[in-house]
Amino acid sequence: MSGPVLLTGAAGRIGTVLRGGLPERGWAVRCLDVVPVPDTRPGEEQVVADVTDPAAVGDAVAGASAVVHLAGISGESTWPAVSHANIQGTWCVLEAARLAGVSRVVLASSNHAAGFTPRPDTGLLRETDVPPRPDTYYGVSKAAMEALGSLYADRYGMDVVCLRIGSAFPEPTTVRMLATWLSPADQVSLVDAALRAPAPGFAVVWGVSANTRSWWDLTAARALGYEPADDAEVYAQALIEAHGEPDPADPVHRLVGGQYTLPEFDAENFEPPLPRGDIAPGSGDPA
Repeated sequence: MSGPVLLTGAAGRIGTVLRGGLPERGWAVRCLDVVPVPDTRPGEEQVVADVTDPAAVGDAVAGASAVVHLAGISGESTWPAVSHANIQGTWCVLEAARLAGVSRVVLASSNHAAGFTPRPDTGLLRETDVPPRPDTYYGVSKAAMEALGSLYADRYGMDVVCLRIGSAFPEPTTVRMLATWLSPADQVSLVDAALRAPAPGFAVVWGVSANTRSWWDLTAARALGYEPADDAEVYAQALIEAHGEPDPADPVHRLVGGQYTLPEFDAENFEPPLPRGDIAPGSGDPA
């Protein structure tokens, strides 16, 4: 591929990891974020823009060889905020790539697109066996991201790889993350594989490290060329001593989405209350 990889959300946690790791794999990087990216590296391009602005994204994608789309709200919020940033933002990126003739787009989806899926008692979950079952507005936005990616792959012949990322942190901090952790080194390896895989068409793959306690099948990710190097098990003893063994009946451990499936993530906790007697816009039901 010629031209840089456009990295949206470049100032975020995963974006910062990729800014360091992708150039080591031979990729030039063009950064896009709503804030200036700190500590710009030699040869790194920078664009300050809103990913929901079609004209700005169109300018940013011009001349790029591929797009890695990370920008958006990275947790639960109100529906107007999540739908605008995550769904509108994804459409802007895919449409800008289509118009610019950029045929490879990597989308940062999430395990929360299927958060209400029960963990298997035995065996591993394959992507083809796990349709969207979102746990939050955030999860809905990631399911919509995957649907938009599928549309652009089927209708326009683009290569779109959706990464259902688990827990992308420097190290696991909870017992659940012993299954869901995606290490910084493996974040780079996974995205690099998604960029290099020949003609993947539309693909949805799990984004986790080679964790001993994982419940996700990495066959599809490995088919792209992903070879995870890390395993959260090295942190298991300390985490279990601190937090105890997981309770199989606890939704945090029984369902893929973990705590995102709990009542604390109900919509009313993220929406401003309506005055008594008002009607929620578009709902048709009294508040």
